[in-house]
Amino acid sequence: MPWGFNGLGFGSDDIMTMERPLAAIILAAGQGTRMKSRLHKVLHPIAGRPMLQHLVAEFRKLDLQRTVVITGASAESVETAMSNENCEFARQNEQLGTAHAALQAKSALSGFAGDILVCFGDVPLLKAATIAKMQERLRANDAPASVVLGFRPQDAKAYGRVIANSDGQIEKMIEYKDATDEERQCDLCNAGPILARSEDLFDLLEAIDNDNAQGEYYLPDVVTVADSQGRSSAVVEADESEVAGVNDKLDLAVADALWQAEKREEVMRAGVTLRDPGSVFFSWDTDIAADVMVEPYVVFGPGVTVDEGANIRAHSHLEGCRIGPCCEVGPFARLRPGAVLEEGSKIGNFVEMKKAVLGKGAKANHLTYLGDADIGAGANIGAGTITCNYDGYFKYRTEIGENAFVGSNSALVAPVKIGKGAIVGAGATVTQDVADDALALVRAEQTEKQGWAKRFRDAMLAKKNKG
Repeated sequence: MPWGFNGLGFGSDDIMTMERPLAAIILAAGQGTRMKSRLHKVLHPIAGRPMLQHLVAEFRKLDLQRTVVITGASAESVETAMSNENCEFARQNEQLGTAHAALQAKSALSGFAGDILVCFGDVPLLKAATIAKMQERLRANDAPASVVLGFRPQDAKAYGRVIANSDGQIEKMIEYKDATDEERQCDLCNAGPILARSEDLFDLLEAIDNDNAQGEYYLPDVVTVADSQGRSSAVVEADESEVAGVNDKLDLAVADALWQAEKREEVMRAGVTLRDPGSVFFSWDTDIAADVMVEPYVVFGPGVTVDEGANIRAHSHLEGCRIGPCCEVGPFARLRPGAVLEEGSKIGNFVEMKKAVLGKGAKANHLTYLGDADIGAGANIGAGTITCNYDGYFKYRTEIGENAFVGSNSALVAPVKIGKGAIVGAGATVTQDVADDALALVRAEQTEKQGWAKRFRDAMLAKKNKG
């Protein structure tokens, strides 16, 4: 979706060219005990992708030059998961508060000149456009020392309040427990992320004290410290859904549902037909072209590309596959990693493909397994056919030539090659190559004994009656 802010005069293209580069400090040191999982909280997936990776990928839409992830509990698992994301890491060995956590990035960001965003790793829906809006506000004429992200929840609960004037200048930030009844009537709440200039941030963090009930150093006190120095801060607002934090499995489900709703709207506006949008689930990297039809109860796992004009029928599950133009999939089909359907090909109900290519116009309509196989253009694979690709130790490929016909209930024992235009009779177990245009019959000759069935029934019935 485009992420423009008409009132600020910039759109999605302008997001890429902000005046100052950006560094991000992402706090991911907490235990996340409410998740009740051995997997670190920020590694739980939204649409098949860890929350932390979502966040970093979104920030890259800006002029993001440096990313420092603050780790602590289960640090190794987080650092391993992010090892290919061009991130740096700093450890918070003692859990002394969010300001203390952010301060651990000081050494890593020494010499960086730009804006620094501090945010939490459990807000996977935070948008680049919102951060750009915060950067814009930081450069405003009143030159705030920091910019806080705020939101107006339906239920303000016990969130910290942000008291601000009509220009967004913060007059007071206060925790709910310390607020008066009048202050609690304010519905503008602190979302957590805060932005400051590199030349200001660490000085402000170092000036924060831990004179509070928990004895911790709190990130929001950046605003309090700046105010004590005669410098104001400002607030920028985001939608509640964008800053929803994920603390437990219920929050995770809500965040995933919000992401899915946004993705469904995006693909439909791009020309995809979803017959029942709420029953279709996408992955973070689903690439689906215009004029594709998707029927109800389809799940797209990671790594799926669907070309124009394809029809994905109900109750199909796709992962790591490519579907070419004008193909038909399903209903009740399963495409596993490495499956490729070329233009106009078709797989039908209860067909499974894995590491297999179905050539142009080829079809496998019913009850078939195609694994480690190359099927030529125009080939027809009969119902109940399987490629026997595994001997318990190794995998082998099956090659089926163009316009070949494989009869129903056939077992193709790989490695084996069925030639172009060849026909394999129904019920065959093929263990040897079949030449081009040949007929392969692998079954006993049919014999018939006249009247045998009647004599058998009569004998059995007599035996039963005698008993």
